[in-house]
Amino acid sequence: MRLTFALLCLVACMLAGASVQSSSASRADSGDADLHRLRLYHTHTGEHIDIVYRRGDAFLPEAEEQLDHFLRDHRTGEVKHYDPRVFDILSDLAASLGHPSAEIQIICGYRTSWSNEFLRARSSGVARSSLHMQAHAIDIRIPGVDTLTLRNAALRLARGGVGYYPRSGFVHVDTGRVRTWCYGCTSSQN
Repeated sequence: MRLTFALLCLVACMLAGASVQSSSASRADSGDADLHRLRLYHTHTGEHIDIVYRRGDAFLPEAEEQLDHFLRDHRTGEVKHYDPRVFDILSDLAASLGHPSAEIQIICGYRTSWSNEFLRARSSGVARSSLHMQAHAIDIRIPGVDTLTLRNAALRLARGGVGYYPRSGFVHVDTGRVRTWCYGCTSSQN
Protein backbone atom coordinates (compact mmCIF):
# COMPACT_ATOMS: atom_id res chain seq x y z
CA MET A 1 0.00 0.00 0.00
CA ARG A 2 2.80 2.44 0.93
CA LEU A 3 4.69 1.49 -2.24
CA THR A 4 1.61 2.17 -4.40
CA PHE A 5 1.04 5.54 -2.73
CA ALA A 6 4.72 6.50 -3.13
CA LEU A 7 4.67 5.38 -6.75
CA LEU A 8 1.53 7.45 -7.42
CA CYS A 9 3.13 10.51 -5.79
CA LEU A 10 6.27 10.05 -7.86
CA VAL A 11 4.30 9.76 -11.11
CA ALA A 12 2.15 12.80 -10.20
CA CYS A 13 5.26 14.88 -9.45
CA MET A 14 6.91 13.82 -12.68
CA LEU A 15 3.81 14.69 -14.70
CA ALA A 16 3.46 18.05 -12.96
CA GLY A 17 7.13 18.85 -13.64
CA ALA A 18 6.83 17.81 -17.27
CA SER A 19 3.71 19.91 -17.64
CA VAL A 20 5.45 23.00 -16.23
CA GLN A 21 8.52 22.44 -18.41
CA SER A 22 6.38 21.84 -21.48
CA SER A 23 4.31 24.93 -20.77
CA SER A 24 7.41 27.10 -20.30
CA ALA A 25 9.12 25.69 -23.37
CA SER A 26 6.10 26.18 -25.61
CA ARG A 27 5.63 29.73 -24.32
CA ALA A 28 9.25 30.55 -25.11
CA ASP A 29 9.11 28.80 -28.48
CA SER A 30 5.86 30.37 -29.59
CA GLY A 31 6.87 33.87 -28.50
CA ASP A 32 3.89 33.97 -26.14
CA ALA A 33 2.12 37.32 -26.39
CA ASP A 34 2.05 37.50 -22.57
CA LEU A 35 5.85 37.88 -22.46
CA HIS A 36 7.21 41.33 -23.26
CA ARG A 37 10.93 41.39 -24.01
CA LEU A 38 13.45 44.11 -24.77
CA ARG A 39 16.92 43.84 -26.26
CA LEU A 40 18.92 47.02 -25.72
CA TYR A 41 22.45 48.28 -26.34
CA HIS A 42 23.67 51.41 -24.56
CA THR A 43 25.95 53.37 -26.90
CA HIS A 44 27.77 55.19 -24.07
CA THR A 45 28.41 52.31 -21.66
CA GLY A 46 28.76 49.51 -24.22
CA GLU A 47 26.36 47.37 -22.17
CA HIS A 48 23.74 45.01 -23.60
CA ILE A 49 20.58 43.72 -21.94
CA ASP A 50 18.07 41.13 -23.13
CA ILE A 51 15.20 40.95 -20.66
CA VAL A 52 11.56 39.99 -20.21
CA TYR A 53 10.18 43.05 -18.41
CA ARG A 54 6.46 42.21 -18.30
CA ARG A 55 4.23 39.14 -18.15
CA GLY A 56 0.68 39.90 -19.19
CA ASP A 57 -0.29 43.14 -17.47
CA ALA A 58 2.29 42.75 -14.68
CA PHE A 59 5.60 44.55 -14.89
CA LEU A 60 8.36 42.49 -13.29
CA PRO A 61 10.02 44.40 -10.41
CA GLU A 62 13.40 42.64 -10.77
CA ALA A 63 13.46 43.40 -14.50
CA GLU A 64 12.49 47.02 -13.83
CA GLU A 65 15.42 47.33 -11.39
CA GLN A 66 17.81 45.95 -14.01
CA LEU A 67 16.45 48.30 -16.66
CA ASP A 68 16.66 51.26 -14.25
CA HIS A 69 20.34 50.48 -13.69
CA PHE A 70 20.94 49.95 -17.41
CA LEU A 71 19.37 53.33 -18.23
CA ARG A 72 21.21 55.19 -15.45
CA ASP A 73 22.82 58.57 -16.09
CA HIS A 74 26.02 57.42 -17.76
CA ARG A 75 27.85 60.58 -16.66
CA THR A 76 27.12 60.34 -12.92
CA GLY A 77 26.04 56.72 -12.42
CA GLU A 78 22.84 57.87 -10.68
CA VAL A 79 19.85 55.54 -11.08
CA LYS A 80 16.19 56.57 -11.11
CA HIS A 81 13.08 54.40 -11.42
CA TYR A 82 11.85 54.52 -15.02
CA ASP A 83 8.25 54.93 -16.09
CA PRO A 84 7.62 51.37 -17.36
CA ARG A 85 5.34 52.71 -20.11
CA VAL A 86 8.58 53.75 -21.84
CA PHE A 87 9.47 50.05 -22.10
CA ASP A 88 6.11 49.32 -23.74
CA ILE A 89 6.68 52.14 -26.23
CA LEU A 90 10.07 50.65 -27.18
CA SER A 91 8.66 47.14 -27.52
CA ASP A 92 5.62 48.26 -29.51
CA LEU A 93 7.73 50.53 -31.71
CA ALA A 94 10.11 47.74 -32.70
CA ALA A 95 7.18 45.39 -33.35
CA SER A 96 5.35 47.99 -35.45
CA LEU A 97 8.43 48.25 -37.67
CA GLY A 98 8.53 44.48 -38.19
CA HIS A 99 11.61 44.10 -35.94
CA PRO A 100 10.17 42.75 -32.65
CA SER A 101 13.49 41.24 -31.57
CA ALA A 102 15.68 44.14 -32.70
CA GLU A 103 18.42 45.32 -30.38
CA ILE A 104 17.47 48.94 -29.81
CA GLN A 105 20.36 51.34 -29.39
CA ILE A 106 20.04 53.69 -26.43
CA ILE A 107 21.62 57.10 -26.95
CA CYS A 108 20.32 58.63 -23.72
CA GLY A 109 18.18 57.32 -20.87
CA TYR A 110 17.90 58.95 -17.47
CA ARG A 111 19.64 62.30 -16.94
CA THR A 112 20.34 64.02 -13.65
CA SER A 113 19.76 67.77 -13.56
CA TRP A 114 23.56 68.16 -13.63
CA SER A 115 23.83 66.12 -16.87
CA ASN A 116 20.91 67.99 -18.38
CA GLU A 117 22.57 71.35 -17.69
CA PHE A 118 25.89 69.97 -18.99
CA LEU A 119 24.16 69.13 -22.31
CA ARG A 120 22.15 72.39 -22.40
CA ALA A 121 25.41 74.35 -22.20
CA ARG A 122 26.53 72.60 -25.39
CA SER A 123 23.30 72.41 -27.41
CA SER A 124 20.10 74.37 -27.81
CA GLY A 125 18.33 71.07 -28.56
CA VAL A 126 18.13 70.11 -24.86
CA ALA A 127 15.00 71.14 -22.93
CA ARG A 128 15.38 72.86 -19.56
CA SER A 129 12.70 70.58 -18.05
CA SER A 130 13.54 67.46 -20.03
CA LEU A 131 11.49 64.35 -19.26
CA HIS A 132 14.83 62.50 -19.23
CA MET A 133 15.27 63.95 -15.72
CA GLN A 134 12.07 62.22 -14.59
CA ALA A 135 13.02 58.92 -16.30
CA HIS A 136 10.06 59.31 -18.66
CA ALA A 137 12.07 59.75 -21.89
CA ILE A 138 14.63 57.93 -23.98
CA ASP A 139 16.64 58.65 -27.15
CA ILE A 140 17.00 55.70 -29.52
CA ARG A 141 17.83 54.30 -32.91
CA ILE A 142 17.25 50.85 -34.40
CA PRO A 143 19.96 49.47 -36.68
CA GLY A 144 18.63 48.94 -40.20
CA VAL A 145 15.77 51.43 -39.72
CA ASP A 146 16.35 55.00 -40.85
CA THR A 147 15.46 57.62 -38.26
CA LEU A 148 12.69 59.20 -40.35
CA THR A 149 10.92 55.82 -40.55
CA LEU A 150 11.47 55.36 -36.80
CA ARG A 151 10.05 58.82 -36.09
CA ASN A 152 6.99 58.20 -38.26
CA ALA A 153 6.32 54.87 -36.51
CA ALA A 154 6.58 56.57 -33.10
CA LEU A 155 4.14 59.27 -34.25
CA ARG A 156 1.66 56.57 -35.32
CA LEU A 157 1.76 55.08 -31.80
CA ALA A 158 0.60 58.48 -30.42
CA ARG A 159 1.73 57.53 -26.90
CA GLY A 160 3.71 60.64 -25.94
CA GLY A 161 6.27 63.07 -27.26
CA VAL A 162 8.36 62.31 -30.33
CA GLY A 163 11.45 64.33 -31.16
CA TYR A 164 13.35 63.89 -34.39
CA TYR A 165 17.11 64.62 -34.49
CA PRO A 166 18.20 63.74 -38.04
CA ARG A 167 21.68 65.30 -37.79
CA SER A 168 22.44 63.35 -34.63
CA GLY A 169 20.74 60.21 -35.96
CA PHE A 170 18.24 59.44 -33.19
CA VAL A 171 14.62 59.74 -32.17
CA HIS A 172 13.35 60.82 -28.75
CA VAL A 173 10.24 59.15 -27.30
CA ASP A 174 8.58 59.89 -23.97
CA THR A 175 5.43 59.30 -21.95
CA GLY A 176 4.46 62.97 -21.71
CA ARG A 177 1.66 64.58 -23.65
CA VAL A 178 1.45 63.80 -27.36
CA ARG A 179 3.55 66.35 -29.25
CA THR A 180 6.29 66.42 -31.86
CA TRP A 181 9.33 68.48 -32.76
CA CYS A 182 12.34 68.34 -35.02
CA TYR A 183 15.74 69.68 -34.10
CA GLY A 184 17.88 70.68 -37.05
CA CYS A 185 15.36 69.78 -39.71
CA THR A 186 14.93 71.38 -43.06
CA SER A 187 11.36 72.18 -44.06
CA SER A 188 11.28 69.02 -46.22
CA GLN A 189 12.12 66.83 -43.18
CA ASN A 190 9.23 68.01 -41.02
